[in-house]
Amino acid sequence: MSFNRREFVTIATVTTAATGLSRSALAHLSEQPYPVMKIARVSELETGKPLSFSYPDEAALSYLVKLGRPALGGVGRDKDIVAFSRLCTHMGCPVGFRDGRFVCPCHFSQFDPAVNGQCYQGLATEYLPQIRLRLDEAGDIFAEGIDGLIWGRVENPR
Repeated sequence: MSFNRREFVTIATVTTAATGLSRSALAHLSEQPYPVMKIARVSELETGKPLSFSYPDEAALSYLVKLGRPALGGVGRDKDIVAFSRLCTHMGCPVGFRDGRFVCPCHFSQFDPAVNGQCYQGLATEYLPQIRLRLDEAGDIFAEGIDGLIWGRVENPR
């Protein structure tokens, strides 16, 4: 049996209603906070040299990088410190950081970290998931959430 999009949405809506999950219950599930995790200190960063870490769980490989140019969502005095998932949104290959951009070695997608990890070349159609950062007065950098879905996940772990 096959369904068109309209039939699928109708069935999914009825099924959700039948299970007793209200919109407020579903909204509550999506509003669960991400863990807050210290990643590094600003003084440990070198421009153009990424720092590897995992967030929000050990399987979620990520990069923190000081770009040397302002970036959307960037923190620090120059708004140039950003963090992203290391998994390409095309097929999950681990990206590298080269010449101020993230490059996928598998199918050559390239992502611009200064504009929220936007893909501007290659087969990927989604931005790299960007990790929301906070910088405290002592110069510590904290991860506080993710914008975008980590490749291979149904939802991001919290």
